[in-house]
Amino acid sequence: MIYFIVYLFAEVMLTVEFARAFGGFAMFGEIVASALVGILILFNFRNTLMVNIMELKERRVDANGFYRRNLLSLLGAILLILPGVLTDAIGISIEIYLVGGLIVSQFMPKYPHDNSFQSKTQQKENDDVIDAEIIHDTPVLR
Repeated sequence: MIYFIVYLFAEVMLTVEFARAFGGFAMFGEIVASALVGILILFNFRNTLMVNIMELKERRVDANGFYRRNLLSLLGAILLILPGVLTDAIGISIEIYLVGGLIVSQFMPKYPHDNSFQSKTQQKENDDVIDAEIIHDTPVLR
């Protein structure tokens, strides 16, 4: 409850200071523009979800990252739709974080999980094991 009151106080103070510094029309324009951006992000969420599914399929992102990307995208869009300067700032920072992550993931290797280290470690652990094939000397095999 105390966090909500602190948030509400900070939201009102920032919104009033923004309106005082830039004017009522600029405040109205900021609310409308951020709401439109949030709505566009929600309309584009299907495409974002498909990109995230493809990256999950190609193992560019793990399941935790998949959930985080989708939930943060929805949260950022909702925060942009809500009126207020603080919610818009938080929503924009979330969306910039996600867009930066998508751009960086395009340059990452396709399969980042290299098993060569694991196989070398297992090979060192099993150095005393001799791998051999046993062939029985029976007339059937001749």
